[in-house]
Amino acid sequence: MLRTAVAAVCLTCSVVSLPIWAANFPEAEISNGVIKAKLYLPDAVKGYYRATRFDWSGSISSLEYKGHNYFGVWFSKYDPKLHDSITGPVEEFRTGESALGYDEAKVGGSFIRIGVGVLLKPEEDKFQQFKTYQIVNPGKWIVHKKKDSVEYVQELSDPSSGYAYDYTKIVRLTKGRPEMTIEHTLKNTGSKNIATNVYNHNFFVIDGKTSGPDFAVRFPFAPKALADVSGKLEIHGNELTYVRDLPADQSAYTELTGYGDNASDFDIRVENKSAKAGVRVRGDKPLWKMIFWSIRTVLCPEVYINMDIAPGKEFTWKLTYDFYTMAK
Repeated sequence: MLRTAVAAVCLTCSVVSLPIWAANFPEAEISNGVIKAKLYLPDAVKGYYRATRFDWSGSISSLEYKGHNYFGVWFSKYDPKLHDSITGPVEEFRTGESALGYDEAKVGGSFIRIGVGVLLKPEEDKFQQFKTYQIVNPGKWIVHKKKDSVEYVQELSDPSSGYAYDYTKIVRLTKGRPEMTIEHTLKNTGSKNIATNVYNHNFFVIDGKTSGPDFAVRFPFAPKALADVSGKLEIHGNELTYVRDLPADQSAYTELTGYGDNASDFDIRVENKSAKAGVRVRGDKPLWKMIFWSIRTVLCPEVYINMDIAPGKEFTWKLTYDFYTMAK
């Protein structure tokens, strides 16, 4: 959902590989015999992603099914502490327009970014979503790797703010099927309510295809764009498509409405007719908000859900990704 400096993010229709991207970052490889995927692992010192915007768990460097790849590098500048130097279906947690505990914290105090850690609040006018803050405590990460799944657990406690939680994410490939699930549990182990929303940015890069008319995004409802996207996107019924290939210096961004309060509306398909490949994303919770963002190298339906977790309680949610090919 980066809305500024698009030209600096992507300058060509293909992404330039830099030597550092081939570095030996902590990762795991999983397979169910149908899908093969590589996932980065959280590490405060050597991890691929060490910025403070996105949850450090679940980033996928590649996912292959029938010769097609669905995730990968979409940006031209890599820095482990840059907010958008990340791949795969990653998530960001926000409380209102800031982060958990940010508004109540004093300068020099602490606030929380779930899936990242305890951060130091500097002297500034307001929270900056894309800024990389100083990490005071990254919490304790525990990773369990299996043949077809990776379980990430972050245990975090910040006595000074009263916030604490156990966060579990399991990325699992379904046996014998072109399906991946991401199961989440957020348990409040602190003394304050955890009020947050979360969305998955997705970052789809199907076979590295350019964001343009070959792509279609379909919904179970008729979406309405709140922003003026004329000349870039168009919506007919329940389908969103591109008017033309997005130029390297432009982005497409809009909030979408039209969904109801039933989880059945959390059902999105992204297809590319030249690659003959698609992916379906479903969630088990109602939509709270929806954004569509894209630049030339990536497209991102971002579905938000909302939660308010009392001390001692937990909240669970699940995403299901079905990967498929289309007739030639």
